[in-house]
Amino acid sequence: MAGHEEKTVTSDAKSGNMIFEPILEDGVFRFDCSYPSLSFINAKDRDTPIISHPVPSYIPTFECVLGKQIVKLELPNGTSFYGTGEVSGPLERTGKRVFTWNTDSYGYGPETMPLYQSHPWVLAILPNGEALGVLADTTQCCEIDLRKESIIQFIASASYPVITFGPFASPTAVLKSLSHAIGTVFMPPKWALGYQQCRWSYDSDKRVREIAETFRKKGIPCDVIWMDIDYMDGFRCFTFDQERFPDPQSLVKDLNDMGFKATWMLDPGIKCEEGYFVYDSGSESDVWVQRADGRPFIGEVWPGPCVFPDFTQSKVRSWWASLVKDFIPNGVDGIWNDMNEPAVFKVATKTMPESNIHRGDDELGGCQEHSYYHNVFGMLMARSTFEGMKLANENKRPFVLTRAGFIGSQKYAATWTGDNVSNWEHLHMSISMVLQLGLSGQPFSGPDIGGFVGNATPKLFGRWMGVGAMFPFCHGHSEKASFDHEPWSFGDEDLPTLYLQGGSIIPLGPPHQHVGEANFSDDLTLVLALDEKGQAKGVLFEDDGDGYEFNQGGYLLTHYVAERRYSVVIVRVSKIEGSWKRPKRRLQVLLLLGEESSKHIPDVEDVSGSKGVELSRIAIELKCGDWIVKIVPWIGGRIISMGHLPSGTQWLHSRIEIDGYEEYSGTEYPSAGCYEEYKIIERDFEHGGENESLILEGDIGGGLVLQRKISIRKDDPKILHIDSSIIAQKVGASSGGFSRLVCLRVHPTFIVLHPMETFVSFTSIDGSKHEIQPESGDRFYEGNLLPNGEWMLVDKCLGIALVNQFNVNEVCKCFIHWGTGTVNLELWSENRPVSRHSPLIISHQYEVRGTS
Repeated sequence: MAGHEEKTVTSDAKSGNMIFEPILEDGVFRFDCSYPSLSFINAKDRDTPIISHPVPSYIPTFECVLGKQIVKLELPNGTSFYGTGEVSGPLERTGKRVFTWNTDSYGYGPETMPLYQSHPWVLAILPNGEALGVLADTTQCCEIDLRKESIIQFIASASYPVITFGPFASPTAVLKSLSHAIGTVFMPPKWALGYQQCRWSYDSDKRVREIAETFRKKGIPCDVIWMDIDYMDGFRCFTFDQERFPDPQSLVKDLNDMGFKATWMLDPGIKCEEGYFVYDSGSESDVWVQRADGRPFIGEVWPGPCVFPDFTQSKVRSWWASLVKDFIPNGVDGIWNDMNEPAVFKVATKTMPESNIHRGDDELGGCQEHSYYHNVFGMLMARSTFEGMKLANENKRPFVLTRAGFIGSQKYAATWTGDNVSNWEHLHMSISMVLQLGLSGQPFSGPDIGGFVGNATPKLFGRWMGVGAMFPFCHGHSEKASFDHEPWSFGDEDLPTLYLQGGSIIPLGPPHQHVGEANFSDDLTLVLALDEKGQAKGVLFEDDGDGYEFNQGGYLLTHYVAERRYSVVIVRVSKIEGSWKRPKRRLQVLLLLGEESSKHIPDVEDVSGSKGVELSRIAIELKCGDWIVKIVPWIGGRIISMGHLPSGTQWLHSRIEIDGYEEYSGTEYPSAGCYEEYKIIERDFEHGGENESLILEGDIGGGLVLQRKISIRKDDPKILHIDSSIIAQKVGASSGGFSRLVCLRVHPTFIVLHPMETFVSFTSIDGSKHEIQPESGDRFYEGNLLPNGEWMLVDKCLGIALVNQFNVNEVCKCFIHWGTGTVNLELWSENRPVSRHSPLIISHQYEVRGTS
């Protein structure tokens, strides 16, 4: 241990305990080596020991295998894990695995990984209530494995340091210490905290004015209107379409007069076109990311063939900042950096080759391949944009929103959770995703309220707006193919009123000042929700709403407390900080009594379209040949009964809402496809039970559907055929035509009547024979051990076997899971994005045979 033990770990060491140095402040340690840091505010803070001689509570071990450094930190049993940055799924990450590799993930699901941002960070809550933060300070693709109880494991290309924060008394203390290392969130202008309206796209200045005027006419609060990519001339950054947006300054003046700010998109892909001033300037200054052969890399994005600025170079960041500075006078209040993973169309990886070259500054790591800098490309672009806005007016606070980011990017930009889906699962998931980002150092975030992909229902949109009002970044956004998603688009029903848990005070600021409309009050409203003891407390920060006077004390931080005394609630100021002068105004108090007052919001689902029928709540029966099968379309298209008539056996263990024969779209259970409502696409019930088939289709989000055909044929009456596929029906062009990562997973739950006499039997591709008994536990088979197109569930007591045949070219893994009186015989496809021309397919069949 450095400074404490003679032993050191050299660069050729293969394994051992990691050496450490105390850094930054008490309780923070750096383990192992010293490599450039892009997450710390000051990289020297990470590499400079402090004069202290403590010993860390937990010391990680490392192992170097095939160019990878595996770091493992064992913590007490019962430790739970959070953090890991922008991830879908549940808030607690215990038992999960995450990969950091910024990826355009249009229409992602609860198991999709990776997403748009990388945070190689874990927040551990120890059994004694203390908290510990662990940062793998690497920019490269990193696996965060939390699947083993109370163990954190990082795997990334060697070599990288690990930083621990704590243990401290609380998660708050850990995050405070982390902020000392990576920085706090930038101070936004006040207007950036209000509701903001966007769409892909408001295609003309006329439409933008209509939207703004409707907000004001209907009295719906809104602070910002956003301009997506269609404001540009042919998707060329820093330009305006002269027909649809001929005078952006005039447009923004009108918006400002109505109390709105305007935010405009800038992407990193610069159109390859001589005569286009950005391309010409960049080529002259040699700013583009290079291919391995030294020529500029060209990839296709919205404008067509594009080059990409190499933001790892200070001269390139200055070049971009200068363009931003000159862009601001057009009426630009805020800037939105999109597609900066960086996304590239028409390639399966959705990004540029890892072999591309970045000629980075020495303090960032120097000249490296794209694999080294990929995860920080978006953060460095946001930094350049932020610095350009400061150049334009050093007395105004920049507002930048970025889709891609890295731990530390909160210093320059807010973020949102990307191209989510208009469904209830994503509403629920948006809460955990925003909280997770906050627990990973990025508190200024929010989702596309109402969902970006697809169409919200009135009830879904209303509930999402109610929740969304509490998100730090409150932003409605939807794609071109969807219905209008402005708040008034769903009818005149009231949205639910604000509902608070007890003990809270939420200050509500004054309504907007509309130029030309007099007598708008500056009253301050406090919303009170008393706890069981009749008390509540809250804090209000106020300043000029822009500028930097708050750094010199020009702010007012007011602590309010409320207490019920008999039938009277007394509100008082308990503490004041800062020198900003409190305006003269009335204080209004709204006391919530725990009831929600709102009109009923109808839940009208869209069932129209070129195909599909309304969903039945009656099980559909297929009966033909040897089989009688029952299906419930309204819950996952689930097969709940699979009866074999000649033997009188029932093979499926099922209730309507669980088990039976299921299929879904991820490697974790359950995932999209398992519980969605399915539409009946085609029925074929022939006379006399000669041929029967049913085709169902379930929308699993992101432009994807899971389609299943179940059939029993007259010419093959012993066989039950099931043909399943995940199809890209409407994957957005923004993802290059490729979906999120999906895996078609066939998950039947079969009955085991005689556990001591039942086993699974098959011959593998390599010729080896297997008999898997119930006591064998869970088993995966893949590669040469994959069943050679057939496996069977054998019941020796009955003298029969259920035989499942499949195409080995479509199945990547087979999985056996024994339950209590049940067994799952699962077929897994490969795990990959799909496009319109490359669906995932598994065609298989069941037959009952006698056994000798």
